[in-house]
Amino acid sequence: MKSGIMVTLGLACMSAAAAQTIDTTVMASGVKTNAFTLSGYIEAYYVYDLTAPKTAQERPGFLYNHKRNREVNINLAYLKGSYSGERIRGNFALQAGTYPQYNYAGEQELVKTIYKANVGVKLSRTQDLWFDAGIFPSHIGFESAISKDCWTLTRSLMAENSPYYLSGAKLTYNSPNRKWTLLGMATNGWQRVRKLPGYSGMAVSTQVQYRPSANVTLNWSSFLGSDRPDTLRQGRFFNNFYAILTLADRFGLTLGFDLGADHKPVVATGDTTRVDGGGSYRWFSPVVIARYQTSGRSHLAGRVEYYDDKNGVIMGTAGFQTMGYSLGYDYVLFSSQNTGSALFRIEGKAYQSQTSIFASDNGAKRVNLSITTSLAISF
Repeated sequence: MKSGIMVTLGLACMSAAAAQTIDTTVMASGVKTNAFTLSGYIEAYYVYDLTAPKTAQERPGFLYNHKRNREVNINLAYLKGSYSGERIRGNFALQAGTYPQYNYAGEQELVKTIYKANVGVKLSRTQDLWFDAGIFPSHIGFESAISKDCWTLTRSLMAENSPYYLSGAKLTYNSPNRKWTLLGMATNGWQRVRKLPGYSGMAVSTQVQYRPSANVTLNWSSFLGSDRPDTLRQGRFFNNFYAILTLADRFGLTLGFDLGADHKPVVATGDTTRVDGGGSYRWFSPVVIARYQTSGRSHLAGRVEYYDDKNGVIMGTAGFQTMGYSLGYDYVLFSSQNTGSALFRIEGKAYQSQTSIFASDNGAKRVNLSITTSLAISF
């Protein structure tokens, strides 16, 4: 992982360097020659965890962005090349930073440096219908690892614990009036490029998005498959719902809700028989984010969230029931179509758990407090 990251940083420096949710096949802004676009992004950050032990170098285990504690680091840096023609398109982006270090920890070394790599063909001359295959940022959820595209500096608990990327093949249709997007995908698994050892099937993921006006976006995304070996017969059905609303010229609201279920595993008995566990383990997470534009260059954003995973399906620890609160301020230092943009952000965040799950110098605590700052540039 670390060697791949150094290679990627080297490439980014030589080239002058560049939403879970934003469609990976859409060209980004950048240096454009004919149908080819070169773009880049780098986000540096510093987190001070007020609760963690003085020697702790990492944030809690359920976080994957802005992971390192009390040190200046890079969350995500990427350099992307995109091609978009009338009937074909493609993207390739190399990445570095602590986000891929932790989020791609289970992948092969070569894959850890790939943020996206996909190709697509338009299947119809008259309709916006595309077939794409490769590695994509996930279409599940309204947040991605690219902090500048998200309303809050840090990610929500639901974003951190649902797929940031998917690999496979998908069909995407946009209606002529651009109000509907329909997507169906066959994927290698729950945030996996390499399939889970012992799992033979493919998973299916969908997206239905409706935009009745410029001020309203409604979305439902799903995942049907498994993240367990075949021997456990433990299927997963997951749903993500969200609404993004512009309620006034300066005020916006995002409402999100995740609901997932894993079938209880098949278990071995004292003899050689195996018994189906029956029923499901469930988890859910609601979130509300409000953002207010304080000036032409600045925003305030507040978030309230809750994550309930009593059986430890996603978090790995039984009894996880945690509230989250954050308040952040963003300031655009400059923004230019020719020279790129720079964004400074600061955010205070608190987690409050029903059990003592946060380490400190004085033993485990129910509360965790942190302050995060970041500087992101893009071109």
